[in-house]
Amino acid sequence: MEPRTAELLSEVALYFENRIERYGTTALGVDWNSEDRQRLSFRQIVRLFERDQGFSVNDVGCGYGAFCGFVDEHYRDVSYFGYDISEAMIRGARSQYGNRPGTEFHRSHRPTREATYSIASGVFNVRLGCDDERWRALVTATLDAMFEHSTDGFAFNCLTTYADADKLKPRLFYADPCGMFDLCKRRYSRDVALLHDYGAYEFTMIVRKSG
Repeated sequence: MEPRTAELLSEVALYFENRIERYGTTALGVDWNSEDRQRLSFRQIVRLFERDQGFSVNDVGCGYGAFCGFVDEHYRDVSYFGYDISEAMIRGARSQYGNRPGTEFHRSHRPTREATYSIASGVFNVRLGCDDERWRALVTATLDAMFEHSTDGFAFNCLTTYADADKLKPRLFYADPCGMFDLCKRRYSRDVALLHDYGAYEFTMIVRKSG
């Protein structure tokens, strides 16, 4: 990892260290407005899954493992591999789900093993002082890794550039959904779905590997 990327990820990790120290292993601790808002995003992400049991998931930016708990509510026999850049988040995840069978947590900014699916929910939102071009490059590199380490496909969400102007915050990254759709169609697969109809200032991209 180049020094500038490592420095940027360290700044973001510190931001989330402070969040979890203040709010604990809660939705607020990973910068969601509420648990309901967090779960709304999860419900879009799982539209990627084409089976209800017997698969594996890479969760990039897993935080304290909330998506693992969500998966267990709706699916069976799922191996779960969580990755996060914050050591405090990894500790929180292990304390809650470390004894779950088929579960691993790693301090990393990208997946390191193959899974059926890879997902990233809320990971690309907080860019702090990073400029858009540099942040987009980091997002693309992460998507490349998710594609590489998924046998069936991946899904992610981003805040949308269609958000109301008075709602925009400088520390957050807003992606053009049409541009991201084009990137995914040209770079990863012909089988791409853009979800932008669920009442949030974000969109979800579902990418299934063709063939």
